[in-house]
Amino acid sequence: MLTWLLTGLIALAISSIGFKKYVWFISIGYGFSIAGIGVGLLILERDALTIGTLLGSILFILYGCRLGGYLAYREIRSGSYNSKMKKEIKSGEGMSIVAKIAIWVSAAILYAFETSPMTFRLVNKTGTDVTLIVGICISFAGVLLETIADIQKNNAKKKNPGRFVDTGLYKLVRCPNYLGEMIFWTGVFVGGIPAYCNAVQWIVSILGYVGIIYVMFGGARRLEIRQNKYYKDDAEYQKYVKTTPIMIPFVPLYSVEKYKWLVA
Repeated sequence: MLTWLLTGLIALAISSIGFKKYVWFISIGYGFSIAGIGVGLLILERDALTIGTLLGSILFILYGCRLGGYLAYREIRSGSYNSKMKKEIKSGEGMSIVAKIAIWVSAAILYAFETSPMTFRLVNKTGTDVTLIVGICISFAGVLLETIADIQKNNAKKKNPGRFVDTGLYKLVRCPNYLGEMIFWTGVFVGGIPAYCNAVQWIVSILGYVGIIYVMFGGARRLEIRQNKYYKDDAEYQKYVKTTPIMIPFVPLYSVEKYKWLVA
């Protein structure tokens, strides 16, 4: 369990960037924490690595660097985005240090829990099997989906900054990037199933998976509320939200705004 505890410390160290801007605890700090955990696993469990666990750890690095890099680039280069987000996201000014520490620690714990299926597989020396390969393929599909969704959204916004995006993957669901995120972590959880050797490992892995799914639906709710405010008088938008599922393809869940318990 030492390796698992160390992944939490890695996440704490990297996500501490949030003390500069508190939202970074769960954005830029999130992406680079996952990448850091991937690097940590390669070093800490180098003697237990197999082809599957090597690929899985590298996938953490690629996923985390892509996400963290994308978010950092958006923060640094997109003046219009930052201007709009200042109105939507609290700056953190006036937030107590205790509150910031609570967010920091809870976020780092979630990151260690999310990545625990791969950690436990390495620690328990389960090696590579069909389940892990299937999980890696699912995770890779999630990364690919999320990447394509981000590219499509950026391109659409360049052409028409004032319009909502309903092209490409956004015809399928309104939050394909969040869908990609959920698919990625589904693959991680599935890939670790044969490796869990006790109740604690099962509980930790399940909590990590359920936690990130909750966060993604919470993010979808925040986005829906924001878009409903901006496009409330747009007839095309109203038709779009009534006919396109918010998160999961072909599942007729069109809105999560009313679910106030989704506060992530």
